[in-house]
Amino acid sequence: NMSKSMLLENYARMITDIASENLGEEIVLLDTGEISLFSEFSIIITGQTDRHLENLSQKIIREMKKNGKKIHHKEGSGKTGWILLDYFGLCVHILIGEKRDVYDLESLWGSAKEIVRIH
Repeated sequence: NMSKSMLLENYARMITDIASENLGEEIVLLDTGEISLFSEFSIIITGQTDRHLENLSQKIIREMKKNGKKIHHKEGSGKTGWILLDYFGLCVHILIGEKRDVYDLESLWGSAKEIVRIH
């Protein structure tokens, strides 16, 4: 019987794979359990255009649903340059490059353990 945390990590790793297969860049999966009240795992993905951001989010939502995990909440859009997908304990941030540089989430979560990084 898998713990909730292991199950979430499996989903998180699946999302990094989906993002990678769909040309997401600088994909980072962080264990934010120690430092965030909201999410055990956080994924940051850079997209190339607003349309690419939307496509990535749709692909992730669709594949996750196929695998039995419904999205809890989605915020933002391609137009805003930052899409947040919230899966209760697993947050996915899909950002356009300049927004990612501005918000620098990795520094914000500097003490988080890096699980996966795909360039």
